[in-house]
Amino acid sequence: MNSTDETQSAMNPDHASTSSSHKITGCVITLNEAHNIEDCLRSLAQVCDELIVVDSGSTDTTCELARHMGATVIDQPYLGDGPQKNVGPARASHRWVLSLDADERLTEGAVVAIRELSLDSTPHDGFALRRRNFIGSRWVRHAGWYPDYCLRLYDREKIAFRDSRQHSSVQSINPCELDADLEHYSFANLGELFVKASGRFSNRAAKIMYQKGKRANAFTPFLHGSNAFMRKFVFQAGFRDGVDGFSVALSASVNAYLKYAKLLEFQRDAKVREAEDFNKVW
Repeated sequence: MNSTDETQSAMNPDHASTSSSHKITGCVITLNEAHNIEDCLRSLAQVCDELIVVDSGSTDTTCELARHMGATVIDQPYLGDGPQKNVGPARASHRWVLSLDADERLTEGAVVAIRELSLDSTPHDGFALRRRNFIGSRWVRHAGWYPDYCLRLYDREKIAFRDSRQHSSVQSINPCELDADLEHYSFANLGELFVKASGRFSNRAAKIMYQKGKRANAFTPFLHGSNAFMRKFVFQAGFRDGVDGFSVALSASVNAYLKYAKLLEFQRDAKVREAEDFNKVW
């Protein structure tokens, strides 16, 4: 969608409205998501009458593209996952909020399912969608990556994201699982899968554990790494996805091993610990 007319068409309330009288606000948090934000907002615009982007200091064209798509952009230094995702809903005009990450998209089935909801009379305070997780354009169907239900459509007057700074989720009292999927393009390729697992993911987790007073011993990294691989590859049937399933299991093992190895390093090596800025976990 490149033209202004197309953008306005995508934001047409008649096009986006559900079968209920309640309109929906779509919310996204971003940091340098110029390559994703247009597709994400275009996806949300199919069911949302208002779009809000909460940006934490992008240096690319994320904010400009979001405004071009009709979104309200809020500048907010990163607060951690849960607190950041609660900023947009607090400014929303509508009671119902649909929260997506910038690398997520609604499938056609999800659009239909959401449009058919009667949000003005539902007893539920939130609706979950199955998430298809991709490496490149390949959908990984096992290894715990599917169905991976995520509650993303919710009544902001009743519930919100947990005040957790890592991997937060909406805490629903009476949720409903929709028979529909969203798509998650979190890794561009296998290299990125391993870079993220061995880099910022494990480093952030190690910092958080150290700050919480958790401790490791010489056996902890090996045990957690081995358990992660067995869980993903064997018990969650990652072997059924071939190389991709093996890679997911191996990256999970690397992540688990390194976060505990780094925790142990923080405990044992004052020089490493002093060189790390624990005020910049995020």
